[in-house]
Amino acid sequence: MIIKMLSLLGAYAGMELVAWAMHKYIMHGLLWSLHRSHHQKGRDFFEKNDWYFLFFALLGSGFMISGAKASYDWTFYIGLGITLYGATYLIVHDIIIHQRVRWLSRVDHPYFNALRRAHRAHHANTGKEGGVSFGMLWVGARYYQRPDADSTPQDKYRITKHING
Repeated sequence: MIIKMLSLLGAYAGMELVAWAMHKYIMHGLLWSLHRSHHQKGRDFFEKNDWYFLFFALLGSGFMISGAKASYDWTFYIGLGITLYGATYLIVHDIIIHQRVRWLSRVDHPYFNALRRAHRAHHANTGKEGGVSFGMLWVGARYYQRPDADSTPQDKYRITKHING
């Protein structure tokens, strides 16, 4: 059981690295034609970018089916970890950050606020090149800084410039 739980947790944590690398090198590289839709204003509810979901859903399902056929061995739990990461992505990215569905729109927590700032910094660049902040769950320390109501205009500029690189 320990191997199965480590497989699940390892796959879940590893997906953050996979998502970062895929986002930076595939989505903003070879397959920019699909991801571009996500960086455009006035998007439809569904975007070309949503096809990436299908890839990861098939990957997770493939591991789960293979593992189920092998008496629910560790490969099932790798698939489960990938699938749970996908569910987390749906909640965090599509619902909390982009509010594609108006649930959890008032989540006010330092981590989620930093996550939103990191994502805004990523979307500040609408092109293929020069992006920042490609991960989904890991947030750099600089995104926890924010200008508050008492900040001078210079402080707000400095913090915003620091966040945006």
